[in-house]
Amino acid sequence: MTPAVNSDTRHSAIERLRTETFDVLILGGGINGAGTARDLALRGKASNGKFTVGLVEQNHFSSGTSGKNSHLIHGGLRYLKQFDIRLVREALHERAVLLKIAPHLVEPQPFLMPIAGPFKSLYYDLGLTIYDFFGSSRAVPRHRRLSFGQVRELEPGLAAPGMTGAMEFHDAQVRSARLVLENIFEAVRNGAACANYVRAESHERDENHLWRVRLTDSISGETFETRTRSLIDSTGPWAQDPRPRLVRGSHIVMPRLNASKHAIAHFEEDGRIIFFIPWGERGDRTLIGTTDVDHDGSADEVHISDDEMSYLRNIAARVFPASAKLEPVATFSSLRPLLVSHGSATKATREHHIYRDPRGIIRITGGKYTTYRAMSEEAADLATEEVAPGLKSVHLTAKTALNGNTPEAIQGLLKG
Repeated sequence: MTPAVNSDTRHSAIERLRTETFDVLILGGGINGAGTARDLALRGKASNGKFTVGLVEQNHFSSGTSGKNSHLIHGGLRYLKQFDIRLVREALHERAVLLKIAPHLVEPQPFLMPIAGPFKSLYYDLGLTIYDFFGSSRAVPRHRRLSFGQVRELEPGLAAPGMTGAMEFHDAQVRSARLVLENIFEAVRNGAACANYVRAESHERDENHLWRVRLTDSISGETFETRTRSLIDSTGPWAQDPRPRLVRGSHIVMPRLNASKHAIAHFEEDGRIIFFIPWGERGDRTLIGTTDVDHDGSADEVHISDDEMSYLRNIAARVFPASAKLEPVATFSSLRPLLVSHGSATKATREHHIYRDPRGIIRITGGKYTTYRAMSEEAADLATEEVAPGLKSVHLTAKTALNGNTPEAIQGLLKG
């Protein structure tokens, strides 16, 4: 397959942004913006190229939250614990879709959940039975209980407080930043004009109801104007009017703690879940996270705090005592742009809201990385309803392998 992106792609996209009037322009090149561009470009291809899509990102694609998360595609066990059934069902449905359409980037990941005593065993067995039921596509194995001896054999260094055994279940791991890029690549392949390091300075509607968006190319310094019939704001933490609730999630990277291929899902008493995920291209690291802390500062300045570092280190020392003698290799933090709510950041809703604001801008707020494809489809439906009603019911992303990467194609390459 001919590469969708080459050394001329960005230059060509900027030239088109200067000269064309688009049907839809997307602001923001994280997972939601990239997914929406892919969705709309596939619809444009179905209409023989008579539908045009543009996307601009002020930094590099996936440089924000979409590239600095826990790198999991999962239903969200803690949301099940909070009885957010609709969110868990949607996320598990999307997990199955992504395992099917992007098997080169989304792979099943086994987990161990330490349990302490017979009551917790029954409690989590029931919860995981429901989890299995909602994820009944058979995309991953069903859960099972492991004895203390079986856990010790798999993870001799695991010493969660009071552990008497563990539940084994499966979710999926993802190459988060790469998934964003491949959504961009497929959008470009199908005609979208996507350019990074292009900042939207202002936007207003003219007498013809076209959006005139003032853009600055951060590389050349040039400022120019583009036009579009519909405008989508998927800028996430950078969104304004309204500003989302910004919740910081931080991770630390430690030398390898996991002895097996299993990740560890450890529930704290306050309801937070902390993951210990085998990490790194060579598998010699463990990723530990995440935190939930309200962030009052700039979306451009996001760093782990001393309190977050201590919190994660202390939990790591309880779950893997050997980690107390080790030092983190790296840390990273990002912001979740959530719907405005009150109360604990840990319990803040992960529901999404996609709507047209009073000015006519389509805004994507909230949600989870796992559900990006469904959210993108919803945003694309709203945009096409306005500018191309015949494309509103054209839904292709759930049945189109990302850049042709079907399981059969991957097996063919491996056999090679």
